[in-house]
Amino acid sequence: MADDKKKVTKARRPSALKRDLQGEKRRLKNKTYKSTVSSAIKAFETSLSQKDTATIKEKLSLVCSLMDKGVKKGIYPQNKANRTKSNFAVKVPA
Repeated sequence: MADDKKKVTKARRPSALKRDLQGEKRRLKNKTYKSTVSSAIKAFETSLSQKDTATIKEKLSLVCSLMDKGVKKGIYPQNKANRTKSNFAVKVPA
């Protein structure tokens, strides 16, 4: 069968090599940040099941803060952050 591995071609120019390295570093940073955000979202969703209003609001605040910082860093589009925050705010009991 065909190889499932990606064929990695080495860039010939130093600027292209640098660009590849920068892209890989950026990809890893974005991946870890998105992992942090998804962990915060999971914590928020588990706090919803516990029905403790103070904890829920604290977790929601953390998720909103992380999403805003992600937008500022260019990891998330503004619309995704706004949509996510809005959907979670609706779930918070009054």
